[in-house]
Amino acid sequence: MTIGSTVLVAAGLGLLIVGAELLIRGAVRLAFSLGVSPMVIGLTIVSVGTSAPELAVGITASLQGNGSITVGNIAGTNILNLLLILCLSAMLQPLPINMQVFKLDLPVMIGAALLLWGLALNGLLSQLEGGLMVILAILYTMALIRMSRAESQAVQEEFSEEYGEAGSGRIARQTRLKDAGLLAIGIWLTITGANWLVDGSVAIARALGVSDAIIGLTIVAIGTSAPELVTTIIGTIKNEREVAIGNLLGSSIYNILVIMGLTCLASPGGVPVERELILFDLPLMTAVVVMAAPVFWTGKEISRLEGGLGVAGYLAYMVWLLSFRL
Repeated sequence: MTIGSTVLVAAGLGLLIVGAELLIRGAVRLAFSLGVSPMVIGLTIVSVGTSAPELAVGITASLQGNGSITVGNIAGTNILNLLLILCLSAMLQPLPINMQVFKLDLPVMIGAALLLWGLALNGLLSQLEGGLMVILAILYTMALIRMSRAESQAVQEEFSEEYGEAGSGRIARQTRLKDAGLLAIGIWLTITGANWLVDGSVAIARALGVSDAIIGLTIVAIGTSAPELVTTIIGTIKNEREVAIGNLLGSSIYNILVIMGLTCLASPGGVPVERELILFDLPLMTAVVVMAAPVFWTGKEISRLEGGLGVAGYLAYMVWLLSFRL
């Protein structure tokens, strides 16, 4: 609990805010110039980029023998993504849901959560199981790209009406490179900010004697979700919500299939899973994902009331976690 740790946390938050602003701006412009939906950009490039902190934390913690931090981080991050960040966005402004969510992303998200819980029941996630998750991530990405190509013409027409023609030739290529560079800088800043935030927060938690599982479920999960949180809030304020929401859904899927999968592949002995995570946190993560389905279907939007209930549910979970499991 040194001054240095506190400064690291504050500096990390500052970088996150700046990075999220650049990330949103670059992602929306790049989507327009390529003629694809901002939702697709959010589900792929942005979600993978902002999930990089989870990957770094997962592999590092697993190689150091702290597998519970990894699994707790994934469970805690996905619970936070859906209950807090998504619902907080809906509280700020009712959240319309793209039909693609119902066709592909929601079923995959539910399936990935059930798969992780099922594989973890024996207390160990093996390298073979990690390979299975990565293969499923590749298949999901291929399906997502195929679906985006089918709608690209309609999306391009819609964008042209709203923003004007994207242009062609050398100027268009230069614009795309500039937007891609803006997106890359934004992702790098959010990752760096998240790493600083996590490092400072974990140092403070260690000084307080907090367990690995709780650190993964709370501090590390919140810290590594900071890019998604800041991106979503800024996207909501700037009315560029498709990138932000696509980022949340994509991150929830890739956290399990890619981050957990690659972490298992990088761990020769597999990743151990604590009994408390199997009995409570992984089932809760799965329940949150499954319960999202009827909420998404109701009026095909998340209302302010539903958003408020989700945020209240997350706060209750945090109170229970910190009151009874420290």
